[in-house]
Amino acid sequence: MLLTLDLVGIFVFAISGGLVAVRNQLDIVGVVVLAMATGLGGGVIRDVVIGAVPPPAVADWRYLLVPVVAGLVTFRLHPAVGRLEGVIRLFDTFGLGLFCVAGALKAQELGLGPAPAAALGMVTGVGGGIIRDLLAGRIPVIFRHGELYAIPALAGAALAATLAELGVAHAVILAPAAAVTIGWRLLADRRGWRAPVPRLGPPSS
Repeated sequence: MLLTLDLVGIFVFAISGGLVAVRNQLDIVGVVVLAMATGLGGGVIRDVVIGAVPPPAVADWRYLLVPVVAGLVTFRLHPAVGRLEGVIRLFDTFGLGLFCVAGALKAQELGLGPAPAAALGMVTGVGGGIIRDLLAGRIPVIFRHGELYAIPALAGAALAATLAELGVAHAVILAPAAAVTIGWRLLADRRGWRAPVPRLGPPSS
């Protein structure tokens, strides 16, 4: 179950990376590299932190093949979707939802409690997007002013980790936990919700 969830999350996130590369007019190598970095980055961070080394991203050919295919598909189909920021955000949102759940469940499987598993799930979800944006010369989504990104990821990961701690099957956890993150992100985009930011007074003279 976790393998399937990982691979689906990698594919979706890799497409968002490929789309960013296309939008920045990178060649086919740049598209594939950015797709791989986006799809694999969060999972590698997770696996290194919890000591699952070597990470499956370098030890299992399927983890390498999936983002390469996603990058090539994106490169081939980019005339239809490559310049649409909304499409990039949509794939990023679904990748975030899948990855934060996968990260939390894998951490919990290896013996971490609900709180650290939730935190690691969030890191898994946001890691690939940060790497993608930095490589593309963009401000990472997680750092953009008031962007609701890490908070929905943490909420979905926390729900997944809590349900796993209670003995709920992973197959049952996936949909509701991912839906929390995905639904929150989509609603935030639609309704203009923003994360709290500090209120600064007028500069002192």
